[in-house]
Amino acid sequence: MQRSISILGSTGSIGTQTLDVVGVNPNHFQLNFLTTNSRIDLLEQQIRQFQPAGVAIADEKAYYQFKAHTNFGGTILCGDEGVKQAASCGDDVIVSALVGFSGVFPTLAAIEAGSTIALANKETLVSAGYAIMAAAKRKNTPILAVDSEHSALLQCMAGEHIEDIEKIILTASGGPFRNTPPEEFSAISPENALKHPNWTMGAKITIDSATLMNKGFEVIEAKWLFDMEMKQIEVLVHPQSIIHSMVQFNDGSIKAQLGTPDMRIPIAHALYYPRHGKYDFPRLDFMKYNTLTFEQPDTDKFPCLRFAYECMEQGGVATAVLNAANEVAVYSFLEKKCRFTDIPVFIEKALSLMPNIDNPTLDDIYNADKQTRELVHTFLTA
Repeated sequence: MQRSISILGSTGSIGTQTLDVVGVNPNHFQLNFLTTNSRIDLLEQQIRQFQPAGVAIADEKAYYQFKAHTNFGGTILCGDEGVKQAASCGDDVIVSALVGFSGVFPTLAAIEAGSTIALANKETLVSAGYAIMAAAKRKNTPILAVDSEHSALLQCMAGEHIEDIEKIILTASGGPFRNTPPEEFSAISPENALKHPNWTMGAKITIDSATLMNKGFEVIEAKWLFDMEMKQIEVLVHPQSIIHSMVQFNDGSIKAQLGTPDMRIPIAHALYYPRHGKYDFPRLDFMKYNTLTFEQPDTDKFPCLRFAYECMEQGGVATAVLNAANEVAVYSFLEKKCRFTDIPVFIEKALSLMPNIDNPTLDDIYNADKQTRELVHTFLTA
């Protein structure tokens, strides 16, 4: 059965790979909206190839450039409100591949419209997990995480009773600096940090993987998606990235989901859920990966993972502060305005200075995000 879909963030890493998945079986999908922030050159290529019904361009300047130079007969929406309008179009599936806090309100709009959410924007649940999950429960809207780890957990839990689960185990590659001595971290450049050993991802998530913040965000995401206690969520470093996650049951048995490190596989599963679409993605060669190894994460060396656990236990707006501080610090590092070692320092400092708010409203979360960003920017000039 053909499914209508829109892709929020179609010009990013997950967005382009989603279109790869759609392009293999175009008759299975009706493409409605594509959205971008400002990459109108790539958006134009996607329009020519996939012929969506409409587009939304968040950046106003890019919107007017697109309107002036592109002969597109479909709907053209502008700004953050335009992205929210695209998200609320009522498609069968909305792929949320936006970056950072920008995904929160479009995801809520898609939930209110009754669309299944294929969520690649983990910061949405990190910042506003309570509000997102409450809205999804009220509207009976499925949220299917596109992360390979959460897709693996979903597959391992299929047909099982939640009360039979003792714990879930999220695997982590350990990133490019797993074996780098901490005393060398201050010399790490953005170019070095963007060389992930296993996965091809966007710049922001690749830096998050290098600091293990991405795994911390995935811990928080797993708590919301699967209604787990924090003590039931374990992280295990698995450098080969072949086992994507595991579920351990009350009797000690364990289910694991394995596959090649290819983001198109969890993307396809979210689009076809609960089925598995037919694709010729590379198959796992056990003779090539005949040794799988595991290590405990070093949270002294990579404190961002520890911050995630601590913030989730604190509740309130702590995880929104965590996300905002991290986002500003990561982009500052990418722009060479601070060092790699400043990322956890800025985050910890922001967490110590920002007041927490119990039972926050969406306005509280929005204001905490805004104030944290302003605060961390002051660290850059201190």
